[in-house]
Amino acid sequence: MNDGSDNVIAGVPIPVVLIGADDRVEAANPAAQALFGSAIVGRHHVLSFRQPEVVAAIAAARSGQAGRARLITQGETQDGVHEVTVTPVGERVVLAFEDHSALAQMDQMRRDFVANVSHELRTPLTAMIGFIETLQGPAKEDTRARERFLGIMAREAERMNRLVRDLLHLSRVEAEERVRPSDEVDLAALTRSAAAMLKPVAEEGRVTIRLEGTDTPVLLRADSDQMMQVLSNLIENAVKYGSPPGATVTARIARENGPRGPLLRLSVSDQGEGIDAQHLPRLTERFYRVDSHRSREKGGTGLGLAIVKHIISRHRGRLIIESEKGKGSRFSMLLPLD
Repeated sequence: MNDGSDNVIAGVPIPVVLIGADDRVEAANPAAQALFGSAIVGRHHVLSFRQPEVVAAIAAARSGQAGRARLITQGETQDGVHEVTVTPVGERVVLAFEDHSALAQMDQMRRDFVANVSHELRTPLTAMIGFIETLQGPAKEDTRARERFLGIMAREAERMNRLVRDLLHLSRVEAEERVRPSDEVDLAALTRSAAAMLKPVAEEGRVTIRLEGTDTPVLLRADSDQMMQVLSNLIENAVKYGSPPGATVTARIARENGPRGPLLRLSVSDQGEGIDAQHLPRLTERFYRVDSHRSREKGGTGLGLAIVKHIISRHRGRLIIESEKGKGSRFSMLLPLD
């Protein structure tokens, strides 16, 4: 090209491609070459944009009709979504690509969230409706059946109550995530309180809770209620899901030096069977469970670690999950001490 068009599109921050009269890519700015590769220049546009919707929009532009199309590109972890504006300019066609991947991901997350909540609520509701119908009909005069069904209905109602409670907690934590806590709390005292509160649960499962580094005050800026929620969740998970009878759950507080200053590491370790590596990146997703049936049996809603992650994020910290099959798991939160 010698009309300066390539210099003009080079200054555009979003990917822009110019298709010449011969249907070959005449120019692509650096953003477009980063997206499609530098080999796109000189290639027929059909070889680069194989999706029918984009090809049809380019064909329409040849007749002077501007349009828009959707382009899906494959990524390493997830597909990219671009909204393509197709504009005729003389004998050429200009394609501008707006990255809508984040919006598409958020939209998918909303749909998944609604579907998951609907599923989680529909199961206990269906069970309760069935028992109510039975109590109103065949088991109306059956005292033993009535007592058994009422017990099950009470458990299902409590399950729905836990779900609604955790949804409200998650919503509240997300709303406050950008507001850093200003109160000074004693993390050691909170850890001792959480362990004492969960002692009956541990004794029921014949699990021992051991504390390390909690004998002296450990002060930091934190929300006391939210930090207690994190501690209770991590210790309860280790007791309920990560420890066989006779095992020990260890909650440990230690100071570390990080690249940006001193850090506080609070870790909760168990002696369970461990978690497959494939599950680790998804453990903090809403409603994600390694063992759905076991989690529901023990009263889990699938939202606990999602809440934990948001709380730790609000405290400018990080959640680190380490696990190896046969060697147990360790959940750690790293918090800045500044």
